[in-house]
Amino acid sequence: MVFSPSLISKLQRAESVTVFTGAGISAESGVPTFRGTDGIWKKFKPEDLANFDAFIRNPELVWEWYKYRKQLMGSIQPNAGHTALAEMEKRFAQFAIITQNIDNLHRRAGSKNVHELHGNVERNYCIGCGKTFADEEIMKMDKAPRCTSCGDLVRPDVVWFGELLPVDQWQKSVSAAERADIFFSVGTSSVVFPAASLPHTAKGAGAYVVEINIERTELSPFADEVLLGRSGDILPNILKLCRSSRMSEQN
Repeated sequence: MVFSPSLISKLQRAESVTVFTGAGISAESGVPTFRGTDGIWKKFKPEDLANFDAFIRNPELVWEWYKYRKQLMGSIQPNAGHTALAEMEKRFAQFAIITQNIDNLHRRAGSKNVHELHGNVERNYCIGCGKTFADEEIMKMDKAPRCTSCGDLVRPDVVWFGELLPVDQWQKSVSAAERADIFFSVGTSSVVFPAASLPHTAKGAGAYVVEINIERTELSPFADEVLLGRSGDILPNILKLCRSSRMSEQN
């Protein structure tokens, strides 16, 4: 794969790199887009299940769906794109991943500084007292899980339709975008706001914006460089470029 001289030069000099990921990188591991293609869940729209009102009305149904999704995502492994990003983190003074994905694949691949805009399906908390619960405990419960401290319902720690993004994760994401020398947008359609504003925030602050996707998106005309293809193919090559570029700079 051939990369532009501009990207090679930027990688040599960059101190801060930020990577923004969407469903595309997870799809390469086999994570389905929101719901499976078989079985009962085809009968439901995502918004029928992933919202707080639906949870209160029928927590058993919502939890049946989330247990299905937890089992499905738990059986899927990080791909070469995830592992390449975890290695890239070690090579820059500042490195952050901002993700719209809830599958925890970045952390499982070894990434440390991950800002999760939509939460994490492997975490759960009580809607009453806020106590957290591990999946191991949740998955053993036959019915919709209830808090062992206050008795209220436990929910997955994900952002549902109609809910705001977690303030701390959003603020950290904006800061990471603003300080980036290079900003990678990977596997995201760039149409869901406010998250889709982050590449523009980075570019406005002076970052070199690189889009990696299987097809062009609404971000493409604004990006400094567009790399079309699978992130699992492109990111390992960028990692190799990081290795050679950083070594050349040191020699």
